[in-house]
Amino acid sequence: MIASVGTSERTTILHLDTERGWRGGERQALWLAQTLDPLRYRSLIGARPLEPLAVRAATAGLPIVPLRPFAEFDLAAAWHLRSALRRTQVSIVHAHTAHAVALAALATVATDIRLVVTRRVDFRLRPNLATRWKYARADALIAISRAVADALAASGIPRSRITVIPSGIDLTRQIAPASAAVLATLGVPDRAPLVVQVAQLVPHKDPVTFVEAIAVARERIPTLHALLVGDGPLRDAVMTAVRRLGLEDAVHVAGYRTDADNLLAAADVVTLSSREEGLGTVLLDALALGKPVAAPAAGGIPEIVTTDCGRLVPVADSAALGQAIASLLLEVRGDPQRRATLAAAARARAAEFSIARTAARTAEVYGEVLTGRVTAGTKRSRDE
Repeated sequence: MIASVGTSERTTILHLDTERGWRGGERQALWLAQTLDPLRYRSLIGARPLEPLAVRAATAGLPIVPLRPFAEFDLAAAWHLRSALRRTQVSIVHAHTAHAVALAALATVATDIRLVVTRRVDFRLRPNLATRWKYARADALIAISRAVADALAASGIPRSRITVIPSGIDLTRQIAPASAAVLATLGVPDRAPLVVQVAQLVPHKDPVTFVEAIAVARERIPTLHALLVGDGPLRDAVMTAVRRLGLEDAVHVAGYRTDADNLLAAADVVTLSSREEGLGTVLLDALALGKPVAAPAAGGIPEIVTTDCGRLVPVADSAALGQAIASLLLEVRGDPQRRATLAAAARARAAEFSIARTAARTAEVYGEVLTGRVTAGTKRSRDE
């Protein structure tokens, strides 16, 4: 059921994300809904019942619109959503995933409800009529990085329709590092130099390159240990690489963990081995925790990582990534002053990506579509 909320003059926004599981996009949708000015906006969450987004939103006191689409263009689910939009007097549907765009586009046809779309991946759009139709329905398109905006433009979306608003990080969180006891259960010895990567084991995250990079870094730092936090279809390929390189005692594949942030906080260095990346919000987490980053210059990552808080290397270059990891480890483990300098620079960089700033800039887009200053095909370019 949809939680009841009293009538007010606030603008009602439905944040739509019907994905299963909990990843960066779901967290961004929830944080945005929580951070928007409550005096101006009333936020609802459209999500699958019992999935993490719906559960966490309900815990946070946000009203839930339950949806169970069985396919992207599910007419019955779209009709259900349309009815819910009318009952709750929604003014804007903000679609946070590609499948949500289709559902929202169908549900808002022939209504005065505005559609805002956030695109989070730097893949090109599929070249078919259905994709062109659903994105043409959007009153505003938000890209989370310039790399994502480039991919949209390469897919035929006019630059004038795209606003770049980076994803944000909650800078108020207090994250305690995982204890030595917890790390020991994962195979990491007390006080061992530690590298952590949090990422799904999927092709575009390229976890095998991470394993190969650790082998390179271990040539310089034999006591190094690495945690790979996440799961996915490439788990067998990762384990094969670990065995091939003789890293069974050094690379620990932890699978999906609910304490991923605590593991990041325990790291000396954080890395990401992606071949494609919309922005890399896990790197924002790392920087907010004061951790230096080693990562490839893929997608939007160069828009986050600067030379004062990390190292960028060529994409899919395990040797370069391994050398970058080793160099940063030697700096932070060998020189307390250098460690403090890197940590301060990392936190300062993260502060530029606060979720409060993301929410304020998104609210500007909402205001423009509601006042008619932005309509599909006529929006001015704002590539910030």
